[in-house]
Amino acid sequence: MTSSANRLHNIRKSRPFSEWFAALGVSVATAVLVISPFFWLGNASGHDISFHASSWLEVAGQWREGIVYPRWAEWSNYGFGEPRFVFYPPLSWILGAALSFVVPPKALAGVFIVLVQALAGICFYRFARPFLTAGAALFGTACYVANPYALVIIYMRSDFAELLACALLPFVVSAAVELCGLTQDPGRSWARPTAVFAMAFAAVWLSNAPAGVMASYSVALLFAWAAITEKSWRPLVRGASGLALGFGLAAFYLLPAAYEQRWVNIAQVLAPGLQPSSNFLYTAIDDPEHNAFNWIASSVTILLIVLTGIAGLAARREAVPGQQHGEHKRLWGALMLLAAAATILTLRVSSVFWIYLPKLRFMQFPWRWMGILGVLYAYFAAAGLSPRRRWAGGGALLLVTGGTAAFLVQSTWWDSEDIPALRQALASGQGFEGTDEYDPLGDDRYNLPQNAPRAQALPAEGSEGKAPPAEIRIMQWEAEERRLEVKSQQPIRLALRLLNYPAWKVEVNGKAVIPERAESSGQMLLPLSPGTYRVTARFVRTADREWGLAVSVIAGLILLACLSAGDVRLLSASP
Repeated sequence: MTSSANRLHNIRKSRPFSEWFAALGVSVATAVLVISPFFWLGNASGHDISFHASSWLEVAGQWREGIVYPRWAEWSNYGFGEPRFVFYPPLSWILGAALSFVVPPKALAGVFIVLVQALAGICFYRFARPFLTAGAALFGTACYVANPYALVIIYMRSDFAELLACALLPFVVSAAVELCGLTQDPGRSWARPTAVFAMAFAAVWLSNAPAGVMASYSVALLFAWAAITEKSWRPLVRGASGLALGFGLAAFYLLPAAYEQRWVNIAQVLAPGLQPSSNFLYTAIDDPEHNAFNWIASSVTILLIVLTGIAGLAARREAVPGQQHGEHKRLWGALMLLAAAATILTLRVSSVFWIYLPKLRFMQFPWRWMGILGVLYAYFAAAGLSPRRRWAGGGALLLVTGGTAAFLVQSTWWDSEDIPALRQALASGQGFEGTDEYDPLGDDRYNLPQNAPRAQALPAEGSEGKAPPAEIRIMQWEAEERRLEVKSQQPIRLALRLLNYPAWKVEVNGKAVIPERAESSGQMLLPLSPGTYRVTARFVRTADREWGLAVSVIAGLILLACLSAGDVRLLSASP
């Protein structure tokens, strides 16, 4: 076992740059082929494109104001805002915002997809190459970049954050397999594999929370399987260490997102139609649009399950006899177990797991397990086709993939004006629609007007008739700070175009006050007696954000220590 682990370790260390260049070329070429319909049909306008595109443009605008890490989405709810960036992981909106500075709006989605799928190919190549020949690994890379679930996301869902998380999943599986001991010499330090796994795992959580839940259960299953097969607690200890470090690295996002759920209507994430029970394969509810999409998602899931099963059996058959009792057999068993678990969790028979396993229900859609199945399908397809059969098998997979893509292209909506329209809405001050689950408690966002002034005087509480005259001067109005001066000769209530949220600290003439909220919404109201007032509202760093950042800094220091310890151990072992 030690010699085999050393051999695989040497393959990874000595791999020439030309192999990585070839993997990048295959990844980019396949990704461009996947988005080729964009060139003549425009952008695929999937379910979530407005949410992600508005986040990109919002963040880009706040960067121009000097806000490095936004938390409050100023233009959501048509300018009343929401704490979107507290709860939504940052990597996808950071990438999208950065691209918006250099890419035309109509090309933004396509460029994002190509970059992310190129990353997906590189991550898959890193996973497959230690076990497969360069040619087989490149074949699997193309299969993964264009896997059926990626096509569903690209053409029909436009969930760019989940696409990014799926791009990183092969890296997570690869790092977990190494941490289990399959590709690591037992005599070497485990510090570096722990650090690598933690970085990959944290990156998935920082891309998409449902994918983070899926990755957590997937690697936990791998660690448990390794512990059982090795009859040792070491894989569990190593895995727990990697998971703890990974969660620590992502704590600056995870801790505030968990703590501040009490301040928003987070239960709306599991509103009717979004619950797992409504989204098992071929489940129908009283919503024709839901049923139509669930039928498509279910059919693609079945296709991916069948392809993974056939390819898995072929991979077992193609393994040479000498490998069947070594690491390849163990890897095959682990991945097939993972495929079986993912398959079962798409079926209604798994309802009990979705009810009782912690946070699993927040994946919402059981067919999201296609994210893991896509990794396994591509690996088994590459491992199961011998060189003499690769052309025939590749042709068959090309037909299946092309047919799936053609069907999805015909089933989605195409519109290149989504992002330009959002850009115009921000430029005009109109803003965009908010999100149910991020709506602050006490607000019904559907009661908020779309063209409200930044500030206006309302009659004092208990008064009737028109609002008394008041002079309101806006001195500063930015995403995280608003300052204005108000003069009135009669009592008024000052209504700000801003939702009341605990992280907003309001001062009137330098003294902290607790604002009120409108009865039919969470709009911020300030009762003022006659006089002149300086009103300031600032979005401040709350204690949960401080603690989360502190945990991530500590985890970062531990990560550096692990990487340094690995380097020292490797140097001391060198001849």
